[in-house]
Amino acid sequence: MQQCSEKWKGMFKSKSCGHVSWTKIGWDKMDFLQEGEPASARCDDLAALKRKGCPEEDIQNPRASKEKLKDNPITNKTKGNPMNSEITQIRPQQLKFELRLGEPQTFNLTFRRAEDYPIDLYYLMDLSYSMKDDLENVKNLGTALTEKMKQITSDFRIGFGSFVEKTVMPYISTTPAKLTNPCTSDQRCTSPFSYKNVLSLTDNGNLFNELVSKQQISGNLDSPEGGFDAIMQVAVCGKHIGWRNVTRLLVFSTDAGFHFAGDGKLGGIVLPNDGKCHMEDNMYTMSHYYDYPSIAHLVQKLGENNMQTIFAVTEEYQDVYKELANLIPKSAVGTLSSDSNNVIHLIIDSYNSLSSELILENSKLPEGVTINYKSFCKNGVIGTGENGRKCSNISLGDQVEFEISVVAHMCPKKDQTESIKIKPLGFNEEVEILLKLICECDCQQSGIPDSPECHFGNGTFECGACRCNEGRIGKQCECSTEQVSSEDMDAQCRKENSSEICSNNGDCICGQCICKKRENPNELYSGKYCECDNFSCDRSNGLICGGNGVCKCRVCECFFNFSGSACDCTEDTSTCMASNGQLCNGRGTCECGRCKCTDPKFQGQTCELCQTCLGVCAEHKECVQCRAFNNGEKQERCDSQCSHFNLTMVDSRDKLPQPGQEDALTHCKEKDVDNCWSYYTYSVNSKSEVHVHVVRDPECPSGPEIVPIVAGVVAGIVLIGLALLLIWKLLIIIQDRREFAKFEKEKINSKWDTVSILCREEGNKVAIVLQTVHVVSFLVNNFPCSNCNGVAQTMLCLLNVARCWTTETCRRRHSPLYIKFTFTFY
Repeated sequence: MQQCSEKWKGMFKSKSCGHVSWTKIGWDKMDFLQEGEPASARCDDLAALKRKGCPEEDIQNPRASKEKLKDNPITNKTKGNPMNSEITQIRPQQLKFELRLGEPQTFNLTFRRAEDYPIDLYYLMDLSYSMKDDLENVKNLGTALTEKMKQITSDFRIGFGSFVEKTVMPYISTTPAKLTNPCTSDQRCTSPFSYKNVLSLTDNGNLFNELVSKQQISGNLDSPEGGFDAIMQVAVCGKHIGWRNVTRLLVFSTDAGFHFAGDGKLGGIVLPNDGKCHMEDNMYTMSHYYDYPSIAHLVQKLGENNMQTIFAVTEEYQDVYKELANLIPKSAVGTLSSDSNNVIHLIIDSYNSLSSELILENSKLPEGVTINYKSFCKNGVIGTGENGRKCSNISLGDQVEFEISVVAHMCPKKDQTESIKIKPLGFNEEVEILLKLICECDCQQSGIPDSPECHFGNGTFECGACRCNEGRIGKQCECSTEQVSSEDMDAQCRKENSSEICSNNGDCICGQCICKKRENPNELYSGKYCECDNFSCDRSNGLICGGNGVCKCRVCECFFNFSGSACDCTEDTSTCMASNGQLCNGRGTCECGRCKCTDPKFQGQTCELCQTCLGVCAEHKECVQCRAFNNGEKQERCDSQCSHFNLTMVDSRDKLPQPGQEDALTHCKEKDVDNCWSYYTYSVNSKSEVHVHVVRDPECPSGPEIVPIVAGVVAGIVLIGLALLLIWKLLIIIQDRREFAKFEKEKINSKWDTVSILCREEGNKVAIVLQTVHVVSFLVNNFPCSNCNGVAQTMLCLLNVARCWTTETCRRRHSPLYIKFTFTFY
């Protein structure tokens, strides 16, 4: 039992049963270990323990639990209705967790922002000389701000405090005159001070106005102010300020920067701020003794006291205070006008901004405990990680949920109850979680000290194992630590004729081999000398014993129906069964679930394939021909060679057996010697009987029709001839049209002269006067000499003239308009 571990990371090294860290890991209080196995083997996966034979009632598997100790409902308060008890905005308020290592416990936290929630506001103001104008406007702040805040809450209180600087050099002048009046002689100022609580929280706005009106400006030497000292005192001096467990607002108003931790050394102050209240007569009395607080120190104290800070600063220092606000949760920065006349509007806006955001924080977690947040905000927004701690844009009456998980990873050094507190920043309410870690099993409580089971009382027998007393070791605490390295004991851990102690797979303790653990928790050494293991057996398909057996001492013990050194040989013959019900189609034997074909020409899962064989149809074609139709090559030998099947004749192809009606059915279509097609089926039943069904009448092709063929050929020739004639005719027409178009074009482009011929008789002579006019075409306008002799000659002359006139050379030669020709007739 002392061997079950802090965490299962591939090995078990446990200190006790309860240190089991995974939710599915248990401890068997009954001893089932093989020889050589360490006690830690009893700490294992629940399923593994059951496989090893552990009865379920003997398995120790303590479970985590949670209980709500305080779960008051959220208050439904409306404005103006008084409450007799505290307002509740968060639930549950207290829980109790019993955690087992590694097993998360989850609960839901609900928050609803209540209406009319009380508010305490403390106004902390810089009263250095530069804030003179601002003080005048703040003097009436009490009543004005109270009226505005009544729109938010009916329970509002206001207080006032002021600060300047540490009262030592070099922050102020320490001359007597300057200590009395740090301002110029014509200005009346009050003595410098560090921080002063002018008015504790009150609901009397008029009293605020009255006391603030009496305040006077002071002065200092350097620009940064001592505001951090004042903030620390306001946060930790709750009794002096009058803080209630309600919303706490601190308004910090200044027009300058700030001193922080380390700056006090300039004035000889080296002691760090102690974060405690040092108020006497409403004055901070230790400013000269303690340094300024650091930013981290302020964050801590503001958070512890649920303070929400509003920095009201001038435009000049906006960037500085925004960086500061990023470091302080639940803080806001507003721009203060030069004379603070917008301070009320600034406070209202900043309060609305702060109250609309919810941020959860938790106290310091116990060692080994982690916490995880998941938020369910408005409009379905879900946040995880750091965003799981917060929700934004929360209005009055809005409800949000958080899912919070707590996990423990180690047991505490002392058996004690731890606690975690979770609260929303800026609110006084919180959720407390009481933690109790389960680091022991129930069976440990009934352990027997000094039990005889542990070698005459050298240990406590609990959960089925011995927890040895100090100085004793061994499975039954049978040895002392002084005997561990004894030579005699080492000899008991060696096999005969071997020099290896525990086969180099274990350690010899008290003369017994305690086998080593391997990185894989499922791999174990065992045996008296750790000579056995469960991972060195033969493998198949990458699995030890093929996944079909158990490896025991390096030998596979196969499950039912498996055999072989790696249990990879199945004895199931179903994978060798052919579709006809035969093992390997009767052509082989079934070995290890696979067919081993006896004839090498057959292959396939069930010896069904033969690459060099004829098909079933071609193989039985001749026998079907001789049996069914009494023809074919085997007609003479039909009785002796074709009697191995049963023949059935059918009338048509539709009556042949169809797939599913017969076993191993094959449809065949073969051509016989007459070129006729015969149709048949071939099938083998589970008794290896062959049945052949044959269509009675083969399909024979009919002879060709001569007349239609001749007629078709003739018609085709005629049609082809007509088509050729049409094509020739078409080409001729196209050619003629091209020639005609060419002629027309040449005719249009030609130029001719008009010739007028005048004839007159002169005795036996005919005078022909040729009068020409240059025109496009040749024209004969007049020929009055129709009664003249020699008409033929005249015409011949005219023809020659016309022929001449068509040439450019002729026209150039006969350029005069009048040309006279004289012909003499005999």
